[in-house]
Amino acid sequence: MMLLTVHLLALAVACVIFGVILFLQRRAKKIKAAPPVPPSVLFRSVTIARPRTWAAIRAATPATVQRALSLNRSSPCSWSEGMTGEHDFFISPRINGWVIVTGAGLPNPSDDVDACFLFLIALSRKLGHVQFFHAENFSGHHAWARLDDGYVTRAYAWAGETVWQQGEKTALEIELKFKCFGYGEDVCSEKILQANCDKVPILAARWSMDPARINSRAPKVANGIAGESSPSF
Repeated sequence: MMLLTVHLLALAVACVIFGVILFLQRRAKKIKAAPPVPPSVLFRSVTIARPRTWAAIRAATPATVQRALSLNRSSPCSWSEGMTGEHDFFISPRINGWVIVTGAGLPNPSDDVDACFLFLIALSRKLGHVQFFHAENFSGHHAWARLDDGYVTRAYAWAGETVWQQGEKTALEIELKFKCFGYGEDVCSEKILQANCDKVPILAARWSMDPARINSRAPKVANGIAGESSPSF
């Protein structure tokens, strides 16, 4: 009986060892078969910051947008770097029919709403349907606009006062309960202004795309285009 027990114990140990060896061999084959992970994916941040100002352009290609902006000294640029807004312009890859543009070169309606208007008109004449969004949480300044073939169909901008109010309020703005003030209308509630500002990314996501969500929907190794605009734009 003791001899039988010893044999059974040895058999059990052998089975365990064989199972471990078989598991390690299969794992090694899977690792060998798996494609190498690009360094850009290994070191990519999962969280992408939302830019303060961005435009969404429908039915365009990055190359078309690049030509429309007259970019020079352009180069490939990663998502995470492009979304920081440190470049003059960053043009994203085309995602679900949209190209996102952000960067310091986009006009700030808080600084000069006329320059913002003229910039968007010129861009829309070249590219067709253009959307524009702006949200500054620290000041509560916010703006959004939609243009088709150089015509503004809807726009609103607040920069301490209403500086741009054009077109009828859209159904989605009404659904999201945006408060859009008239020219010269007094505002006594900072809470309302902050609520408007907080809803701008929601409006963008419903109209086109929210840049902060692009990273999870786009190919992780895709790069955009960064560059500077020539003075002729």
